[in-house]
Amino acid sequence: MERGQWSGKLDFIFSCISYAVGLGNVWRFPYLCYENGGGAFLFPYLICIFVIGVPLFLMEVSLGQYFHAGGVSIWNQIPILKGVGFASMIMIGLCNTYYIVIIAWTLYYLFSSINVPLPWMTCDNEWNTISCWISTVSGSGSGNNGESIESPPGSVSPAQEFWTHKALNISGDMAEIGQVQWHLFGTLILAWILVYIVIYKGIHQSGKIIWVMAMFPYVILTILFGYGISLPGALDGISFYITPQWHMLKEAKIWVAAGTQLLFTYGIGIGTNIALGSYNPTNHNFYRDSLIACLLSSFTSLFSGFVIFSVLGHMAYTMNTNVADVARSGPGLAFIVYPEAVTRLPLPNLWAILFFGMLLVLGIDSQFCTVESFVTGIVDEWPHLLRPHRKLFTLFVVFIHLILGISMITSGGMYIFQLMDNFSASGITLIVVVLFELVAFGWIYGGKRIYQNMVEMLDFKPTRILYYIWCYISPACLLGILIFSIVDYKAPEYAGKPFPWYGELFGFCIASASIIFIPTYMIYYLFIKSDPNQSWAERLINGFRPIDEQTTDRSTSKAQMIDSNHSNSMANSIVVIKSDNITCSSSLPSERTMDNSSLYQNSV
Repeated sequence: MERGQWSGKLDFIFSCISYAVGLGNVWRFPYLCYENGGGAFLFPYLICIFVIGVPLFLMEVSLGQYFHAGGVSIWNQIPILKGVGFASMIMIGLCNTYYIVIIAWTLYYLFSSINVPLPWMTCDNEWNTISCWISTVSGSGSGNNGESIESPPGSVSPAQEFWTHKALNISGDMAEIGQVQWHLFGTLILAWILVYIVIYKGIHQSGKIIWVMAMFPYVILTILFGYGISLPGALDGISFYITPQWHMLKEAKIWVAAGTQLLFTYGIGIGTNIALGSYNPTNHNFYRDSLIACLLSSFTSLFSGFVIFSVLGHMAYTMNTNVADVARSGPGLAFIVYPEAVTRLPLPNLWAILFFGMLLVLGIDSQFCTVESFVTGIVDEWPHLLRPHRKLFTLFVVFIHLILGISMITSGGMYIFQLMDNFSASGITLIVVVLFELVAFGWIYGGKRIYQNMVEMLDFKPTRILYYIWCYISPACLLGILIFSIVDYKAPEYAGKPFPWYGELFGFCIASASIIFIPTYMIYYLFIKSDPNQSWAERLINGFRPIDEQTTDRSTSKAQMIDSNHSNSMANSIVVIKSDNITCSSSLPSERTMDNSSLYQNSV
């Protein structure tokens, strides 16, 4: 059964855009920018784009296109490090498990947006408490009895209470897992059904759907920006977003934030770019498409900040407070702050539907690509077993991810979600895997060979600076980011409260679940996978050489040995008998030669 290719020339670039432009661009980057010096953050961010993001994106896509292999099989070029490929699959599998939960939340909010009034506009619902309080321009508001009151200590907005008590029904502690929230279970199943419908034949067969879904968020973002910029206080919010605080450039955390954000949004190190590139024909201009996808992703991040902070500026204006008091990141922005902000707009239901519709498309676009890369990585590793049954295997993958995701839609599920978000496919774990990837392909396989492969596929020569970035600049930058991340490590927390020790331990287990495959597979390769007739030195050397070259060398060596034995046998068969005593001398065994060639040299 053939592996397949993209059905159209534009399918690849739209798929890259679909993945690279995701929820992180909208709900994480704007707050990250504000928190790390506003406009000053753009300086390290732009530098990281050109020394980490774009070069690594190009490297991964080119490897996938050249070898037509997924995130695991690509490591046949350096078989002793195939554990890095399996680590990527574990990371992306964990990411799929918790990322789909965000889509389930989004679907629930999207369905709730049909209700008039919006359920998070008032304080007279069954889930509201006596602390519920609706703010107004004057700083006063109305409580759950409808009377005008001053803001009491410990007051909570109706949007906060809808999120906490209705949508999540969150428990007070991680130890209280509680019951499954059946309304979220229904939306979780629906989310997985939507994903399976698109990818059950393979994402390379669903290009036209990806086209539409890749462009839809830009339409909504443009509409939201056009309206948001006209609101009172919008310019204050935008000014708050982009005003540079240059003194913060001296802090290492800004550079760490810029680097890790790019790794996550560009999908570096988790096999997605390799999988998407593997469906390209060998002569496809991936260079052009990759540059467009990367730059469009970064532009979307910047543009989303204007969209979000224009509305937050208006929200701060109506509440007579500062933008800093309403700005949040992650789920807090998407499901508390922005829903509350739309209640202060005319036609709030319309804006809520548009916003959550956009989040749904952004989230599910990325989910298509990550699930596809997981399936591709596993199927390519065992093609004879799985490729004829790809649809059934994809259904099995969806089912397993669904079962694992149920733990995050319980009353205590938000705590598990936060740990998954912090430890599974981001931060230190992701940086370690990407560093292994850079050392493996930049130094062992060879940055020069990657560049030559690119020239073979393209009708022009890309800039040779890429070689130096892969081999020297990117590894140095990521090593620095890794060191600062370890030194500046902070225990995970939720709602301002740190996790208990067993929660943090669980987080370390999540991180170790992927990284442990790297040394484990090395041991497996040396002791089990390798030829037992080889010396340890030969096993180690072959571990850093492509499997097809090892096979060729073994075949050549075997042929030489047979030919040598045959020649010796012919010579020894010519016996001159000079007496009745016949002397039979056994043939000398031919000496087996092994090509112990050195590792690929890394010079241009």
